Order: sequence, then C-alpha cells, then structure tokens
Amino acid sequence: MTTISLPYRATAAEACAWLAQQTGTPWTLARLLEQGGLPYVWLDYSDAWAQLFHDGVTRYAAPVVFIEDKRHLASGADDVRLRLTRDSGNIAIELPAPGMRVSNAGLHFQERDLLRLVKELLQPPPAESETDKAPFVLPSALKGLDREQILIAFAGVGKVNLEQGLASGVGIFGDDGARVRKNSRGGKNSHVWHPVTLAFGLHDVHRVPMAHLKKAFATQPLLREWKADWLESLRLLGE
Repeated sequence: MTTISLPYRATAAEACAWLAQQTGTPWTLARLLEQGGLPYVWLDYSDAWAQLFHDGVTRYAAPVVFIEDKRHLASGADDVRLRLTRDSGNIAIELPAPGMRVSNAGLHFQERDLLRLVKELLQPPPAESETDKAPFVLPSALKGLDREQILIAFAGVGKVNLEQGLASGVGIFGDDGARVRKNSRGGKNSHVWHPVTLAFGLHDVHRVPMAHLKKAFATQPLLREWKADWLESLRLLGE
C-alpha cells in the first residue's frame, strides 16, 4: 500500500486520506471537524476587510473557530463563513454581521494539528470512571432555548432590554442568527435561540461584558448543555 504523505498545509481531501490511512477508518470533513480539527482559509487583502490585515500583510490563513461556522462547513457548504476568527496578528476579532463568506478553495488544515489529533486518537488518555463522567449531549442535536429560558439564563448580564429584542424574533447575527427555528405550534413566543450565538452577539452588538457571559455559562443550569460549545469557542479565540 502506498504511504500517503502529509503536507504542511493539507486540503480537506488530503487530510482525510492521511487520517484514514493512519487510523484504518474512513474520514470525511464533517468527522474531522467533529473530532476537533481546526480549519484555516486563505484570505486576500480587500478594502472591505482591511481591519483583518496588519501593515504590509496582503494574505494570511484565518482560522475557522466559531462553532456555527464549522457546522456550516460540515453541512457540505461550498463556501466558508467567518463570523469569529483571528486577524493577521493572531488577535481574536468578531466580524460585523452577517460576517464574511469566501470560497472554500483555500480551506486547509495544519500538519501539527493533524499529528496531534492522530496521537490523541491512537493514544487516548485513561478512561474516566463511571462516577466521574458528566452527561454528554451531542452539540449538533441541540436546538435552542425559548424566550422565557433565555431571559432566565442571561438575567442581569448587562444593560440591554433582552426581552424586547427576543420578542421581535430577529437574530443578533441577521435573519438566521441566534434564532434557530420556530416551534411547530407557531405564535409570537414560538421562537427558540442558540445560547452560544446569542451570547457572542450580546457581547459584540450590545457590549455585554464577556466576564458576565462566562459566569452565566458557568452557573446557569439552563446553559449546561451548551457549555462545551461555549468553552470550545472561547478556547479557539484565546479568550
């Protein structure tokens, strides 16, 4: 069998082929993202996104760090969506709504990240005892919280009329935004919201302190199922 070499910057196809050879199991982009793979996409300078480029920089690889942006990729989209990323100086930045959409032709994964992933898969840490394990809910299965739950979960996080904003049913990040779907019953209170997307929107649009949002996810029982998504987004952003 021919040995597949791993490039320093591997396309999604190259990364999946190499991982399949290393692990003996098939890999897709969706699985790679689910396992924690961090994708990057090449960005070329444009006046519209000048804030991403430090002096003299005309091209750099931006990480796709936001959970919802990674899910957009995993769905099979033919473009890359960026709402949270890092600029060319490696500083976390949130882009104005609705964010940036670029071709996925420049999508790639770094060699060091893939090597680390394989090591974790082939040499997993000792299993936790049953008493140490916390209940796990698959993030992709989560839908959202209704208006009353959101008001309880984010009560007192900042000087923003959250109840009025939720009543309109409009997402922080545009038409899709934090509003995930409508309940089948319909009605003015039938919308549900994704707490992680909503939290980043509150921070960006309404300047709600990040410390207050972190406290909400750490202490509110209603946000427990979304805590993993929240912490992963914070970790990738370096917050």
